[in-house]
Formats: sequence, C-alpha cells, structure tokens
Amino acid sequence: MHMNVGNIDRALRVIIGLALISQVFVGLHTPWGWIGLIPLATGVVGWCGLYTLLGIRTCPLDKQS
Repeated sequence: MHMNVGNIDRALRVIIGLALISQVFVGLHTPWGWIGLIPLATGVVGWCGLYTLLGIRTCPLDKQS
C-alpha cells in the first residue's frame, strides 16, 4: 500500500475530518459528524482507496536511483 495522497491534500483532509467530528460535540449534535473519521483516517495514513480505484495520485512520485 503506497501513499497516494499529497501533503496539501492530507492537511485538508485532516482539517475537514476534525471539523466534521467537532459537529458531534459542538454545534449540530448530529451523528452524521462521525463521517469525518473517513477523511481524518485517510489524511493521517496518506492512502485513499478511492484514489487507487480511480487512478488518482496527488503525492509526488519518489525518485529512485
């Protein structure tokens, strides 16, 4: 499982995930905020299954010598 999520994409996913999860505790108090676990997890791990299926890669390729 290789990283396919770039640094900017990862940061945005973590921010969006935390914002959605915060809605469970502060604000709307709806369980739909738990959907924020998905972008949070993919941001922390750096791998997105949907990106793999669609052939998308926002992470730069490693230069091999």
